[in-house]
Amino acid sequence: MKKYLTLTIVALLAAINANAQLKPVDYQDGEQKLSGFSIAPARNVKDQPGILILPAWKGIDDHAKESAEELSKLGYFAFVADIYGVGNTPKDNAEAGKQAGFYKENYKAYQKRIQLALEQLIKAGANPNKIVVIGYCFGGTGALEAARGGLAVRGVVSFHGGLGKDAKRPNEPLAAKVLVLHGADDPYESPEEIAKFQQEMRDSQADWQMVYYSDAVHAFTDPYAGDDKSKGAAYNPKAAKRSWEQLQVFLKEVMK
Repeated sequence: MKKYLTLTIVALLAAINANAQLKPVDYQDGEQKLSGFSIAPARNVKDQPGILILPAWKGIDDHAKESAEELSKLGYFAFVADIYGVGNTPKDNAEAGKQAGFYKENYKAYQKRIQLALEQLIKAGANPNKIVVIGYCFGGTGALEAARGGLAVRGVVSFHGGLGKDAKRPNEPLAAKVLVLHGADDPYESPEEIAKFQQEMRDSQADWQMVYYSDAVHAFTDPYAGDDKSKGAAYNPKAAKRSWEQLQVFLKEVMK
């Protein structure tokens, strides 16, 4: 009997691990085809929490997919969202700036693409009541937009993301908890914009945190960003490690 139970447990774990692989998922926004990536937890966790990952300004990249794999190991369902759509992946920085700029200006369209990706995360098996959105750079802006748009998520996390929004937009109450992980030397966020963001959080009566990392510029979590800080974007291993640990603390808190 004991041998049978052991074999059953081994078979069950093998089945779980076999599913813990990134799988492409096609979905739609009207006529526009979208293609994201889904991964199941590598181990069984109570309540089946889920994490939606919003990529940086060049669209789905290795960094976003690797983050999904790491979250799977921690016991989360994860989904990497396709914001731009099939056929619209930027070829260079100029195109990336144009594409990202469109969604920052047309924030309702950005929120809709995030919502569609959330639906895919839930279809994959994530508990709709236990979801957090995280994002990198442009995706960090998207994570904040998920909170601003009142999407049904427990919390949002911005890694070196853009914090600003159109000053004409009112500061609405925010239900989702907010965590901003920010490079102390990020040249793309001015002190004025940071101050406006923090005031927005106060006006919105948000439960928010903002953590600064020394010697870190933009894209500090991205191992593919190089190490030349003079360019304004560079990988910082220490800041990347610390921010990932901070994410895990946040997830444990909001997923209770």
